[in-house]
Amino acid sequence: MNYLSAENLSKAYGDRVLFRNLTFGLNRGDKVAIVGANGSGKTTLLSILAGATPPDDGLVSHRKDITIGYLDQQPDLNEALTVMEVVLAGESAQLDAVRAYEKALLHDDPAALERAMSEMEKLEAWDYEAQIRQILGELGIQDVEQPVATLSGGQRKRVALARVLIQNPDLLILDEPTNHLDLEAIEYLETFLNTNNGTLLMVSHDRYFLDRVCNQIAEMDNGQLYTYKGNYAYFLEKKDEREAAAASELDKNRNTLQRELEWMRRQPKARGTKAQYRVDAFHELQEKTTGRRSDGELDLNLRTSRLGSKILEVENLSKRFGEKVLLDHFTYTFKRLDRVGLIGKNGMGKTTLLNMLTGQLRPDSGKITTGGTVKFGYYTQSELNLPENQRVIDVVQDVAEVMKLATGETVTASQLLHHFLFNRQKQYDYVSKLSGGEKRRLQLLLVLVQNPNFLILDEPTNDLDITTLNVLEEFLLNFPGCVMIVTHDRYFMDRLVEHVFVLEGEGQVRDYPGNYTDYREWRDSQPKHPDRNTGVVKNQNPEPSVTKVPAAAPTESRKRLSFKEQREYETLEKEIEALEQRKAGVLDQLNAGGHHEQLTAWAREIDEIDQLIAQKSDRWLELAEYI
Repeated sequence: MNYLSAENLSKAYGDRVLFRNLTFGLNRGDKVAIVGANGSGKTTLLSILAGATPPDDGLVSHRKDITIGYLDQQPDLNEALTVMEVVLAGESAQLDAVRAYEKALLHDDPAALERAMSEMEKLEAWDYEAQIRQILGELGIQDVEQPVATLSGGQRKRVALARVLIQNPDLLILDEPTNHLDLEAIEYLETFLNTNNGTLLMVSHDRYFLDRVCNQIAEMDNGQLYTYKGNYAYFLEKKDEREAAAASELDKNRNTLQRELEWMRRQPKARGTKAQYRVDAFHELQEKTTGRRSDGELDLNLRTSRLGSKILEVENLSKRFGEKVLLDHFTYTFKRLDRVGLIGKNGMGKTTLLNMLTGQLRPDSGKITTGGTVKFGYYTQSELNLPENQRVIDVVQDVAEVMKLATGETVTASQLLHHFLFNRQKQYDYVSKLSGGEKRRLQLLLVLVQNPNFLILDEPTNDLDITTLNVLEEFLLNFPGCVMIVTHDRYFMDRLVEHVFVLEGEGQVRDYPGNYTDYREWRDSQPKHPDRNTGVVKNQNPEPSVTKVPAAAPTESRKRLSFKEQREYETLEKEIEALEQRKAGVLDQLNAGGHHEQLTAWAREIDEIDQLIAQKSDRWLELAEYI
């Protein structure tokens, strides 16, 4: 069953053509990821397919009887609403029923309330608020009553994702859904999408995520869309075959072009009988051989400053904000070629620790001693501070016009940009014209050209395309200094780190020898136990403690009743009133008298009624605290 069809789509911005005459289809049950280089038009295509952006040419059609949920890369949320109100503002039959129920309660309309309650029952919507809270909690949003205006950009993306997921649409369209999620939230989303029978179309660069969720990969390359039936591993295999065939075809076309070029030159210009079909074929062949762009090679083998014997020593480091303890007497001495991953839920203090290590934030107590030869290169996930009105090449030349490679050779800023996949035309574009991923790539280049020997990378994989990620990994594997990484890309972390710092909450840090997957397998093998004995490794212990990883911190107290509890509260009032009336009737019978067996039965019934009234009254009082 076809859910979406796109025919002959074209889109350009000024003289920059993203794609032309592109055709694409999506059937029920398909789970498709669009991949490709930064700036190739993936986000634009997704927006067109979702109906949010019109194409220049072509047609997009959706099946009329399906619902569509769309997560934009930068969702626009109503800042006047709370988190819960934003999520409830979505579109679904259950949400319509919930809104009708709340409206009837607000206006004290018994007839409307009866209809709304019936619809809630029919659609099984009484547990809806609990589901919303669960999804938000899994995505790292605990306070559902906080105003949207107080949220960070990453938190807004997570709220928007929760809003789309709770609608349970027939077709989910997601643009970079794993950005701004911590590792556990990504694994939750992975499980959610794998167990969901809906249809999925997304853009993502998370390779584990692609491999485990998708059954098709569509690659944007040079304005064309190439579709592969299979997961990401299958795509890599078939892409290699396609590129080998394309290279062979390109060589053949170039040989033919050379012969045709000689034929064109031999023909008299004034001759009107020249074969027009052959002239047209020549121009078409010329396009084929010159239209392919060369990505270049992203060779990041830059010279780094030599590290001395003393690198970075951290002793009894502590930091808290108000009542929240982020670090409590953390101690570690960094060694040469240390490759450390930093793991922890959002809000646990990962960025805070990095800012203290680089001197951008003072600890409450403790000592950080930095070796005299250490030169930090700090890539942050904060908002980009690039000069929008400056050309790309000028931005790099402001840092260094010539850079030295490890071999002793020098490269110009233009050559280095080419290695970073900025062709000559792109180098002279203004920064304002770059895509989000291209800006991130430029930001990374500006960090590396300063020749650091201690790299600290805070979410370096956000918005970077897979080609850039692969080469960045190769560079970091050969980097002759220390590396500390915070990333939600599990594949990236697994390839690069040798041990992980796990921020477990309440200021505790576990040093686990191994990569992220090693740690997760060890943690999942531990018997579940409610004890919060931390057993934290504060020194360089090569073996992990066998004590349990602490459970997640309890969420905030509820500030309002769920819809199911609201209904229970209203029903209890009626039930207690009915029991009181029933008790009064039995008392009247008891007072009127009767034979011994009747009197005994009535007395027993009154006792049972009193117990029921007491139980229901206690529950009513418990719920009334939240009204």
